[in-house]
Amino acid sequence: MPRRNWRLCTGLLLAAGCLAQTAAPPRAVTWQETIQRFRANNPTLLAGQFNIDESRADEITAYLRPNPDFSFTADGFQIYPHQGVWQPLSGVLFTPGVSYLHEREHKRELRLASAKQATAVAMATQADLERTLIYNLRDAFVRVLTAKAVLQVAKDNMAYYDKEIEINRERFNAGGISKADFQRVELQRIQYESDLQTATVNLRTAKIDLLALMRDRTPVDEFDVEAPFDFSSFNTSLPELRQLALNTRPDLKEARESLEKARTDHKLAIANGSADPTFSVWYTHNGSFANPNAYNTVGGSMSIPLRIFDRNQGEKLHTQLDIARNEKLVDAAQITALHDVDSAYATVQSTLTLLAPYKEKYLKEAENVRDTVSFAYQHGAASLLDFLDAQKQYRDTRLNYVNLIGSYLSSANQLNLAVGREVIP
Repeated sequence: MPRRNWRLCTGLLLAAGCLAQTAAPPRAVTWQETIQRFRANNPTLLAGQFNIDESRADEITAYLRPNPDFSFTADGFQIYPHQGVWQPLSGVLFTPGVSYLHEREHKRELRLASAKQATAVAMATQADLERTLIYNLRDAFVRVLTAKAVLQVAKDNMAYYDKEIEINRERFNAGGISKADFQRVELQRIQYESDLQTATVNLRTAKIDLLALMRDRTPVDEFDVEAPFDFSSFNTSLPELRQLALNTRPDLKEARESLEKARTDHKLAIANGSADPTFSVWYTHNGSFANPNAYNTVGGSMSIPLRIFDRNQGEKLHTQLDIARNEKLVDAAQITALHDVDSAYATVQSTLTLLAPYKEKYLKEAENVRDTVSFAYQHGAASLLDFLDAQKQYRDTRLNYVNLIGSYLSSANQLNLAVGREVIP
Protein backbone atom coordinates (compact mmCIF):
# COMPACT_ATOMS: atom_id res chain seq x y z
CA MET A 1 0.00 0.00 0.00
CA PRO A 2 1.42 3.45 -0.88
CA ARG A 3 2.55 5.49 2.12
CA ARG A 4 0.06 8.25 1.35
CA ASN A 5 -2.92 5.86 1.35
CA TRP A 6 -1.67 4.21 4.54
CA ARG A 7 -1.55 7.58 6.31
CA LEU A 8 -5.03 8.42 5.04
CA CYS A 9 -6.48 5.16 6.40
CA THR A 10 -4.74 5.69 9.73
CA GLY A 11 -6.16 9.19 9.98
CA LEU A 12 -9.67 7.96 9.22
CA LEU A 13 -9.41 5.25 11.88
CA LEU A 14 -8.22 7.75 14.48
CA ALA A 15 -11.02 10.13 13.57
CA ALA A 16 -13.58 7.34 13.88
CA GLY A 17 -12.17 6.41 17.30
CA CYS A 18 -12.41 9.99 18.48
CA LEU A 19 -15.99 10.26 17.27
CA ALA A 20 -16.87 7.02 19.07
CA GLN A 21 -15.35 8.31 22.29
CA THR A 22 -17.18 11.63 22.06
CA ALA A 23 -20.52 10.12 20.97
CA ALA A 24 -23.51 11.28 22.93
CA PRO A 25 -24.66 8.97 25.75
CA PRO A 26 -27.76 6.86 25.14
CA ARG A 27 -31.08 8.63 25.58
CA ALA A 28 -32.66 8.12 28.98
CA VAL A 29 -35.96 6.23 28.93
CA THR A 30 -39.16 7.74 30.26
CA TRP A 31 -41.70 6.07 32.53
CA GLN A 32 -44.01 5.25 29.61
CA GLU A 33 -41.14 3.68 27.67
CA THR A 34 -40.21 1.70 30.75
CA ILE A 35 -43.75 0.30 30.98
CA GLN A 36 -43.73 -0.62 27.29
CA ARG A 37 -40.46 -2.51 27.60
CA PHE A 38 -41.72 -4.21 30.74
CA ARG A 39 -44.95 -5.39 29.13
CA ALA A 40 -43.07 -6.64 26.10
CA ASN A 41 -40.34 -8.52 27.96
CA ASN A 42 -41.42 -9.55 31.47
CA PRO A 43 -41.93 -13.35 31.37
CA THR A 44 -44.23 -13.47 34.39
CA LEU A 45 -46.64 -11.06 32.76
CA LEU A 46 -46.41 -12.82 29.40
CA ALA A 47 -46.98 -16.23 30.98
CA GLY A 48 -50.11 -14.95 32.71
CA GLN A 49 -51.62 -14.07 29.33
CA PHE A 50 -51.64 -17.77 28.41
CA ASN A 51 -54.10 -18.42 31.26
CA ILE A 52 -56.62 -16.18 29.50
CA ASP A 53 -56.04 -17.92 26.15
CA GLU A 54 -56.44 -21.33 27.78
CA SER A 55 -59.67 -20.23 29.44
CA ARG A 56 -61.03 -19.05 26.09
CA ALA A 57 -60.17 -22.44 24.63
CA ASP A 58 -62.19 -24.02 27.46
CA GLU A 59 -65.21 -22.03 26.27
CA ILE A 60 -65.10 -23.99 23.01
CA THR A 61 -65.06 -27.28 24.87
CA ALA A 62 -67.87 -26.23 27.20
CA TYR A 63 -70.30 -25.46 24.37
CA LEU A 64 -69.71 -28.63 22.36
CA ARG A 65 -72.72 -30.87 21.76
CA PRO A 66 -72.62 -34.55 22.76
CA ASN A 67 -71.39 -36.81 19.98
CA PRO A 68 -73.88 -39.30 18.48
CA ASP A 69 -73.11 -43.01 18.89
CA PHE A 70 -73.06 -45.43 15.97
CA SER A 71 -73.70 -49.13 16.58
CA PHE A 72 -73.62 -52.11 14.22
CA THR A 73 -75.16 -55.39 15.29
CA ALA A 74 -74.80 -58.76 13.55
CA ASP A 75 -77.01 -61.57 14.87
CA GLY A 76 -78.12 -65.01 13.68
CA PHE A 77 -74.86 -66.91 13.04
CA GLN A 78 -75.51 -70.67 12.87
CA ILE A 79 -73.01 -72.39 15.19
CA TYR A 80 -73.42 -76.05 14.21
CA PRO A 81 -75.46 -78.09 11.66
CA HIS A 82 -79.10 -78.84 12.29
CA GLN A 83 -80.68 -81.89 10.63
CA GLY A 84 -77.64 -82.12 8.41
CA VAL A 85 -77.88 -78.50 7.22
CA TRP A 86 -75.26 -75.92 8.15
CA GLN A 87 -75.57 -72.48 6.59
CA PRO A 88 -73.86 -70.17 9.11
CA LEU A 89 -74.33 -66.89 7.19
CA SER A 90 -77.68 -67.31 5.49
CA GLY A 91 -79.72 -66.14 8.47
CA VAL A 92 -77.44 -63.43 9.74
CA LEU A 93 -79.22 -60.19 10.64
CA PHE A 94 -77.26 -56.92 10.27
CA THR A 95 -78.63 -53.95 12.18
CA PRO A 96 -76.91 -50.55 12.02
CA GLY A 97 -78.14 -47.92 14.50
CA VAL A 98 -77.53 -44.39 15.72
CA SER A 99 -78.19 -42.97 19.19
CA TYR A 100 -77.94 -39.44 20.58
CA LEU A 101 -78.06 -38.04 24.10
CA HIS A 102 -80.29 -34.99 24.36
CA GLU A 103 -79.25 -32.58 27.14
CA ARG A 104 -82.11 -30.86 28.92
CA GLU A 105 -82.39 -27.84 31.24
CA HIS A 106 -79.92 -25.74 29.17
CA LYS A 107 -76.88 -27.64 30.40
CA ARG A 108 -74.76 -26.66 27.41
CA GLU A 109 -75.62 -22.97 27.72
CA LEU A 110 -74.84 -23.03 31.44
CA ARG A 111 -71.49 -24.71 30.80
CA LEU A 112 -70.65 -21.95 28.31
CA ALA A 113 -71.71 -19.23 30.76
CA SER A 114 -69.54 -20.79 33.47
CA ALA A 115 -66.58 -21.00 31.07
CA LYS A 116 -66.99 -17.36 30.04
CA GLN A 117 -67.09 -16.30 33.67
CA ALA A 118 -63.93 -18.33 34.24
CA THR A 119 -62.34 -16.30 31.43
CA ALA A 120 -63.48 -13.10 33.15
CA VAL A 121 -61.87 -14.33 36.38
CA ALA A 122 -58.65 -15.10 34.50
CA MET A 123 -58.65 -11.63 32.95
CA ALA A 124 -59.16 -10.00 36.35
CA THR A 125 -56.38 -12.15 37.79
CA GLN A 126 -54.06 -11.05 34.98
CA ALA A 127 -54.99 -7.40 35.56
CA ASP A 128 -54.24 -7.78 39.25
CA LEU A 129 -50.91 -9.41 38.45
CA GLU A 130 -50.05 -6.53 36.13
CA ARG A 131 -51.11 -4.04 38.82
CA THR A 132 -48.73 -5.61 41.34
CA LEU A 133 -45.84 -5.96 38.90
CA ILE A 134 -46.19 -2.38 37.67
CA TYR A 135 -46.16 -1.26 41.28
CA ASN A 136 -42.85 -3.05 41.74
CA LEU A 137 -41.60 -1.58 38.47
CA ARG A 138 -42.52 1.97 39.43
CA ASP A 139 -41.01 1.49 42.87
CA ALA A 140 -37.72 0.54 41.22
CA PHE A 141 -38.07 3.48 38.81
CA VAL A 142 -38.60 5.89 41.72
CA ARG A 143 -35.58 4.46 43.51
CA VAL A 144 -33.46 5.22 40.43
CA LEU A 145 -34.78 8.79 40.31
CA THR A 146 -34.16 9.26 44.02
CA ALA A 147 -30.66 7.83 43.78
CA LYS A 148 -29.92 10.17 40.86
CA ALA A 149 -31.14 13.16 42.86
CA VAL A 150 -29.12 12.13 45.93
CA LEU A 151 -26.03 11.66 43.76
CA GLN A 152 -26.47 15.13 42.27
CA VAL A 153 -26.82 16.62 45.76
CA ALA A 154 -23.65 14.81 46.84
CA LYS A 155 -21.79 16.18 43.80
CA ASP A 156 -23.04 19.71 44.43
CA ASN A 157 -22.09 19.53 48.09
CA MET A 158 -18.67 18.18 47.19
CA ALA A 159 -18.08 20.95 44.62
CA TYR A 160 -19.20 23.64 47.05
CA TYR A 161 -17.11 22.30 49.89
CA ASP A 162 -14.04 22.05 47.66
CA LYS A 163 -14.40 25.77 47.07
CA GLU A 164 -14.59 26.31 50.82
CA ILE A 165 -11.41 24.30 51.26
CA GLU A 166 -9.63 26.41 48.66
CA ILE A 167 -10.75 29.63 50.37
CA ASN A 168 -9.56 28.35 53.76
CA ARG A 169 -6.30 27.16 52.23
CA GLU A 170 -5.67 30.71 51.07
CA ARG A 171 -6.49 31.97 54.55
CA PHE A 172 -4.13 29.42 56.08
CA ASN A 173 -1.33 30.39 53.68
CA ALA A 174 -1.98 34.03 54.57
CA GLY A 175 -1.88 33.22 58.30
CA GLY A 176 -5.57 33.92 58.84
CA ILE A 177 -6.29 30.51 60.49
CA SER A 178 -4.20 27.91 62.22
CA LYS A 179 -3.04 24.69 60.66
CA ALA A 180 -5.22 22.67 63.02
CA ASP A 181 -8.34 24.59 61.99
CA PHE A 182 -7.53 24.14 58.31
CA GLN A 183 -6.97 20.40 58.81
CA ARG A 184 -10.32 20.12 60.60
CA VAL A 185 -11.97 21.83 57.64
CA GLU A 186 -10.15 19.50 55.24
CA LEU A 187 -10.99 16.39 57.25
CA GLN A 188 -14.69 17.21 56.96
CA ARG A 189 -14.40 16.41 53.25
CA ILE A 190 -14.34 12.70 54.13
CA GLN A 191 -18.06 12.88 54.89
CA TYR A 192 -18.77 14.39 51.48
CA GLU A 193 -16.65 11.71 49.77
CA SER A 194 -18.53 9.03 51.69
CA ASP A 195 -21.88 10.52 50.65
CA LEU A 196 -20.76 10.59 47.03
CA GLN A 197 -19.60 6.97 46.98
CA THR A 198 -22.71 5.73 48.77
CA ALA A 199 -24.95 7.60 46.33
CA THR A 200 -23.02 6.17 43.37
CA VAL A 201 -23.41 2.59 44.61
CA ASN A 202 -27.11 3.11 45.42
CA LEU A 203 -27.79 4.46 41.93
CA ARG A 204 -26.05 1.53 40.28
CA THR A 205 -27.92 -0.97 42.44
CA ALA A 206 -31.27 0.70 41.69
CA LYS A 207 -30.56 0.56 37.96
CA ILE A 208 -29.67 -3.13 38.20
CA ASP A 209 -32.99 -3.85 39.96
CA LEU A 210 -34.97 -1.92 37.35
CA LEU A 211 -33.22 -3.66 34.44
CA ALA A 212 -33.93 -7.03 36.03
CA LEU A 213 -37.66 -6.27 36.22
CA MET A 214 -37.65 -5.11 32.60
CA ARG A 215 -35.60 -8.15 31.51
CA ASP A 216 -33.40 -5.63 29.71
CA ARG A 217 -29.81 -6.60 28.91
CA THR A 218 -28.62 -3.02 28.44
CA PRO A 219 -25.31 -2.46 30.31
CA VAL A 220 -25.83 -0.54 33.54
CA ASP A 221 -23.41 2.21 32.49
CA GLU A 222 -25.41 2.78 29.31
CA PHE A 223 -28.83 2.84 30.96
CA ASP A 224 -30.58 5.86 32.42
CA VAL A 225 -34.11 7.12 33.15
CA GLU A 226 -35.69 10.51 33.16
CA ALA A 227 -38.82 11.90 34.78
CA PRO A 228 -39.79 14.95 36.83
CA PHE A 229 -38.44 14.55 40.35
CA ASP A 230 -40.83 16.84 42.17
CA PHE A 231 -44.15 16.82 43.99
CA SER A 232 -47.54 18.40 43.48
CA SER A 233 -50.77 18.37 45.41
CA PHE A 234 -53.87 16.65 44.01
CA ASN A 235 -57.51 17.53 44.50
CA THR A 236 -59.13 14.09 44.52
CA SER A 237 -60.90 13.58 47.83
CA LEU A 238 -60.75 10.44 49.92
CA PRO A 239 -64.40 9.44 49.25
CA GLU A 240 -63.77 9.73 45.51
CA LEU A 241 -60.66 7.56 45.80
CA ARG A 242 -62.57 4.96 47.82
CA GLN A 243 -65.29 4.81 45.15
CA LEU A 244 -62.68 4.54 42.39
CA ALA A 245 -61.10 1.61 44.20
CA LEU A 246 -64.45 -0.17 44.50
CA ASN A 247 -65.02 0.32 40.77
CA THR A 248 -61.57 -0.43 39.37
CA ARG A 249 -59.59 -2.72 41.71
CA PRO A 250 -58.89 -5.89 39.65
CA ASP A 251 -58.69 -8.12 42.73
CA LEU A 252 -62.17 -6.93 43.72
CA LYS A 253 -63.36 -7.59 40.17
CA GLU A 254 -61.86 -11.07 40.40
CA ALA A 255 -63.79 -11.74 43.63
CA ARG A 256 -67.04 -10.51 42.08
CA GLU A 257 -66.55 -12.56 38.90
CA SER A 258 -65.80 -15.63 41.03
CA LEU A 259 -69.07 -15.06 42.88
CA GLU A 260 -71.01 -14.88 39.61
CA LYS A 261 -69.30 -18.04 38.39
CA ALA A 262 -70.23 -19.82 41.63
CA ARG A 263 -73.88 -18.88 41.10
CA THR A 264 -73.79 -20.16 37.52
CA ASP A 265 -72.09 -23.38 38.67
CA HIS A 266 -74.93 -23.89 41.16
CA LYS A 267 -77.49 -23.54 38.36
CA LEU A 268 -75.48 -26.03 36.32
CA ALA A 269 -75.39 -28.48 39.25
CA ILE A 270 -79.18 -28.30 39.48
CA ALA A 271 -79.47 -28.85 35.72
CA ASN A 272 -77.08 -31.80 35.90
CA GLY A 273 -79.46 -33.41 38.40
CA SER A 274 -82.13 -33.74 35.70
CA ALA A 275 -82.50 -36.82 33.49
CA ASP A 276 -81.36 -36.65 29.86
CA PRO A 277 -83.06 -39.00 27.38
CA THR A 278 -81.12 -40.97 24.79
CA PHE A 279 -82.84 -41.44 21.40
CA SER A 280 -81.90 -44.37 19.16
CA VAL A 281 -82.88 -45.41 15.64
CA TRP A 282 -81.82 -48.46 13.66
CA TYR A 283 -82.37 -50.18 10.34
CA THR A 284 -82.65 -53.87 9.55
CA HIS A 285 -83.23 -56.01 6.43
CA ASN A 286 -85.36 -58.78 7.86
CA GLY A 287 -88.92 -59.88 7.83
CA SER A 288 -91.10 -58.56 10.60
CA PHE A 289 -92.90 -61.10 12.75
CA ALA A 290 -96.01 -58.96 12.65
CA ASN A 291 -95.68 -58.27 8.91
CA PRO A 292 -93.95 -61.06 6.90
CA ASN A 293 -93.85 -58.82 3.83
CA ALA A 294 -91.76 -56.10 5.53
CA TYR A 295 -88.10 -56.90 4.78
CA ASN A 296 -86.67 -53.38 5.20
CA THR A 297 -87.61 -52.00 8.57
CA VAL A 298 -86.56 -49.21 10.91
CA GLY A 299 -86.95 -49.01 14.63
CA GLY A 300 -86.46 -46.50 17.39
CA SER A 301 -86.21 -46.25 21.13
CA MET A 302 -85.87 -43.72 23.94
CA SER A 303 -84.15 -44.43 27.23
CA ILE A 304 -84.39 -42.19 30.29
CA PRO A 305 -82.23 -42.72 33.38
CA LEU A 306 -84.22 -42.89 36.59
CA ARG A 307 -82.64 -40.34 38.94
CA ILE A 308 -83.78 -42.08 42.10
CA PHE A 309 -80.55 -42.23 44.12
CA ASP A 310 -78.12 -39.94 42.34
CA ARG A 311 -79.69 -36.53 41.76
CA ASN A 312 -76.36 -34.68 41.97
CA GLN A 313 -77.06 -33.77 45.59
CA GLY A 314 -73.40 -33.45 46.57
CA GLU A 315 -72.52 -31.04 43.77
CA LYS A 316 -75.61 -28.96 44.47
CA LEU A 317 -74.59 -28.54 48.10
CA HIS A 318 -70.96 -27.95 47.16
CA THR A 319 -71.83 -25.12 44.77
CA GLN A 320 -74.26 -23.61 47.27
CA LEU A 321 -71.50 -23.48 49.86
CA ASP A 322 -69.13 -22.05 47.26
CA ILE A 323 -71.54 -19.15 46.73
CA ALA A 324 -71.48 -18.35 50.44
CA ARG A 325 -67.68 -18.59 50.49
CA ASN A 326 -67.29 -16.22 47.55
CA GLU A 327 -69.70 -13.73 49.12
CA LYS A 328 -67.39 -13.55 52.13
CA LEU A 329 -64.38 -13.16 49.84
CA VAL A 330 -66.05 -10.21 48.09
CA ASP A 331 -66.64 -8.55 51.46
CA ALA A 332 -63.02 -9.19 52.46
CA ALA A 333 -61.74 -7.77 49.16
CA GLN A 334 -63.82 -4.61 49.64
CA ILE A 335 -62.51 -4.14 53.19
CA THR A 336 -58.93 -4.64 51.99
CA ALA A 337 -59.35 -2.17 49.12
CA LEU A 338 -60.78 0.56 51.34
CA HIS A 339 -58.12 -0.04 53.98
CA ASP A 340 -55.36 0.24 51.38
CA VAL A 341 -56.80 3.49 50.02
CA ASP A 342 -57.15 5.05 53.47
CA SER A 343 -53.62 4.09 54.47
CA ALA A 344 -52.01 5.24 51.22
CA TYR A 345 -53.97 8.51 51.20
CA ALA A 346 -52.86 9.31 54.76
CA THR A 347 -49.23 8.64 53.81
CA VAL A 348 -49.42 10.92 50.76
CA GLN A 349 -51.02 13.74 52.74
CA SER A 350 -48.48 13.41 55.53
CA THR A 351 -45.58 13.55 53.06
CA LEU A 352 -47.05 16.60 51.33
CA THR A 353 -47.44 18.31 54.69
CA LEU A 354 -43.71 17.84 55.33
CA LEU A 355 -42.62 18.78 51.82
CA ALA A 356 -44.40 22.12 51.55
CA PRO A 357 -42.38 23.97 54.24
CA TYR A 358 -39.16 22.40 53.01
CA LYS A 359 -39.60 23.84 49.54
CA GLU A 360 -40.98 27.21 50.65
CA LYS A 361 -38.85 27.84 53.73
CA TYR A 362 -36.35 25.35 55.09
CA LEU A 363 -34.16 24.93 51.98
CA LYS A 364 -33.71 28.67 51.60
CA GLU A 365 -33.06 29.11 55.31
CA ALA A 366 -30.46 26.33 55.36
CA GLU A 367 -28.70 27.86 52.35
CA ASN A 368 -28.78 31.33 53.90
CA VAL A 369 -27.41 30.03 57.20
CA ARG A 370 -24.63 28.15 55.42
CA ASP A 371 -23.58 31.13 53.33
CA THR A 372 -23.85 33.59 56.24
CA VAL A 373 -21.86 31.46 58.67
CA SER A 374 -19.28 30.71 55.98
CA PHE A 375 -18.86 34.41 55.25
CA ALA A 376 -18.65 35.18 58.96
CA TYR A 377 -16.07 32.44 59.53
CA GLN A 378 -13.94 33.69 56.66
CA HIS A 379 -13.88 37.09 58.32
CA GLY A 380 -13.28 35.79 61.81
CA ALA A 381 -16.78 36.50 63.14
CA ALA A 382 -17.77 32.84 63.61
CA SER A 383 -16.08 29.83 65.12
CA LEU A 384 -14.93 26.74 63.23
CA LEU A 385 -17.57 24.68 65.01
CA ASP A 386 -20.32 27.02 63.81
CA PHE A 387 -18.93 26.76 60.27
CA LEU A 388 -18.89 22.95 60.29
CA ASP A 389 -22.35 22.75 61.88
CA ALA A 390 -23.80 25.06 59.22
CA GLN A 391 -22.28 22.90 56.46
CA LYS A 392 -23.68 19.73 58.00
CA GLN A 393 -27.09 21.28 58.57
CA TYR A 394 -27.36 22.35 54.94
CA ARG A 395 -26.24 18.92 53.69
CA ASP A 396 -28.75 17.14 55.92
CA THR A 397 -31.57 19.51 54.93
CA ARG A 398 -31.02 18.94 51.22
CA LEU A 399 -30.76 15.19 51.64
CA ASN A 400 -33.92 15.13 53.74
CA TYR A 401 -35.75 17.12 51.07
CA VAL A 402 -34.64 14.77 48.28
CA ASN A 403 -35.55 11.71 50.32
CA LEU A 404 -38.93 13.24 51.13
CA ILE A 405 -39.65 13.69 47.43
CA GLY A 406 -38.67 10.05 46.92
CA SER A 407 -41.05 9.11 49.76
CA TYR A 408 -43.81 11.14 48.12
CA LEU A 409 -43.33 9.39 44.78
CA SER A 410 -43.32 6.02 46.55
CA SER A 411 -46.49 6.87 48.48
CA ALA A 412 -48.11 8.07 45.23
CA ASN A 413 -47.21 4.71 43.71
CA GLN A 414 -48.78 3.02 46.74
CA LEU A 415 -51.96 5.07 46.30
CA ASN A 416 -52.16 4.12 42.62
CA LEU A 417 -51.81 0.49 43.64
CA ALA A 418 -54.53 0.85 46.26
CA VAL A 419 -56.99 2.52 43.88
CA GLY A 420 -56.21 0.16 41.00
CA ARG A 421 -55.45 2.89 38.47
CA GLU A 422 -53.16 5.88 38.10
CA VAL A 423 -54.55 8.80 40.09
CA ILE A 424 -51.18 10.54 40.64
CA PRO A 425 -48.99 10.54 37.49
